[in-house]
Amino acid sequence: EAGADYIIVKCVDWKIILLEILIARNQQYKGKLIAEVSSIEEAKTALKTLELGVDGVLIKTFDPSKLEEANKIVKSSESIIELKTAKVISLKPLEIGARACIDTCDIMKEGEGILVGSQSSGLFLVQAEVQVNPYVEPRPFRVNAGAISSYVLTPGNKTKYLSELKAGAEILIVNREGKTRKTNVCRVKIEYRPLILVEAKYNNEVFKVVLQNAETIRLVTKDSSKSIAELKPGDEVLIRFEKGGRHFGTLVEEETVIEK
Repeated sequence: EAGADYIIVKCVDWKIILLEILIARNQQYKGKLIAEVSSIEEAKTALKTLELGVDGVLIKTFDPSKLEEANKIVKSSESIIELKTAKVISLKPLEIGARACIDTCDIMKEGEGILVGSQSSGLFLVQAEVQVNPYVEPRPFRVNAGAISSYVLTPGNKTKYLSELKAGAEILIVNREGKTRKTNVCRVKIEYRPLILVEAKYNNEVFKVVLQNAETIRLVTKDSSKSIAELKPGDEVLIRFEKGGRHFGTLVEEETVIEK
């Protein structure tokens, strides 16, 4: 109320509820709310409290590595991924195989999903099950992400196989503008379903993704999304492209990796 530019808050006992109250009240003022924290976990919580989070954290430590980690957490909450447009060149129905539904602890909307693919250098944005249809209720917490051997992008620019995800794991939600946010996996549901191979070309390279062959699976485009049942050669979909290979999920730009 006095017009302070920065407000540093130290919550001794009750931490989350008090921060929620202060974040809500501070919306009418211009001052930046800074929360004092004693650990990296407290920093993560403060930056997400009430969805808005505090404006910054003050961490008490003599360990430079903790400062670096806290800095990465602050920056990762604002990360944007550059998405490219790839042109679909073929679709091929496959046999029945194991596919994974990723049920998150979040609610997604149209144009949001997760990035998956058969090659780590070209990941397709698969939309969450948010579309209304006559047969199945929307499940906005879920992405039917495809074959369990597919790569999935996780926080920190890491990849995992879909088969590695389990309850509690961190996953990255991405929208068509490339804006990201972290959430946790609630459940991974693996079942045997008919599959389909989608191939798309970008930068004279062909990228692939194996998805369940069903009407509810949709790939995100620049303006909307397209069901696998409607997708055809010539259609354009959004992908995340990068050079280099992956070693245990970490990008190694200089490594030569050929994935077909």
